[in-house]
Amino acid sequence: MTMPLLEVEGLRVTIDGPAGTLRAVDGVGFSVGRGETLCLVGESGCGKSLTALAAMRLLPRAARMTADRLAFDGLDLTSLPERALADLRGRRMAMIFQDPMTALNPVHTVGDQLVEVFDRHRLGSRAEGRDRAVRLLERTGVRPAAERMGQYPHQLSGGLRQRVMIAMALMGDPELLIADEPTTALDVTIQAQILRLLRELQREFALGLLLITHNLGIVARVADRVAVMYAGRVVETGTPSEVLGDPRHPYTRGLLSCLPGAGRGPRGSRLGAIPGVVPSLVGPVDGCLFRNRCGEAEADCATTAAEAPRTLAPGRIVRCLKAGVTA
Repeated sequence: MTMPLLEVEGLRVTIDGPAGTLRAVDGVGFSVGRGETLCLVGESGCGKSLTALAAMRLLPRAARMTADRLAFDGLDLTSLPERALADLRGRRMAMIFQDPMTALNPVHTVGDQLVEVFDRHRLGSRAEGRDRAVRLLERTGVRPAAERMGQYPHQLSGGLRQRVMIAMALMGDPELLIADEPTTALDVTIQAQILRLLRELQREFALGLLLITHNLGIVARVADRVAVMYAGRVVETGTPSEVLGDPRHPYTRGLLSCLPGAGRGPRGSRLGAIPGVVPSLVGPVDGCLFRNRCGEAEADCATTAAEAPRTLAPGRIVRCLKAGVTA
């Protein structure tokens, strides 16, 4: 069996605050293989971005991370020295951040920021770096590429800035790409273009892709596997056809009921909604965290056993007492 490119097991991220310790990410586990797309989905605030930052070891100072295993191509990222991590980031693993306007430096040209990645990892001469930057801008649809090299981020549209971020992530020829909601601030047409571009680049460069999103429509189009997060925990995993076609966790079913679309209900009917609010993650938490919003909750859902992962098939895991019951 081929070793996964990224392995995450028992990942926890906590943040101390005045009210106590926030358990922002609690026991998350997944893997991403070479040439595979894993979509990490869930509501805003469920811990998706913190999970991605933890995988890159880029957490804010206030956050503390532990993991049973956090490895890239067999390298233990939890014990890797900072210098070695810096050499790895941008070279073998890269990240596309959610907001390119804040991720790009406003006082440096697009070209200088792209070439800086090439220079930092000593991949060749500066002239070679500029040639690669122009080629990648061209490949990602930033045209005329040579002219755009001399422009500043504020001179580009949101869609072009996102394409620049993708080109920058590819400058080091990485093996793993983490994309944190790369289409959130874009209109629907540009979203589709960016997603198509990511899919094409993944196939072209044989990238492992961890795509973070709250848009289940994206999942159906691009994912090989799906992991659904709720309140800092992964509650369901499987292929898109399994998770979207036969959801076994009530939270996943709730998310799907909120989607508009033909055939989802009578014309003019209201969209579905998940009642209640996400529980506080400050202090100790036990049982299923979704139970107070779940119409199927029972007394046993408040026990530790309710959170135990249940394997329905290889790669098909659900954290629910009723996981084996077909909805």
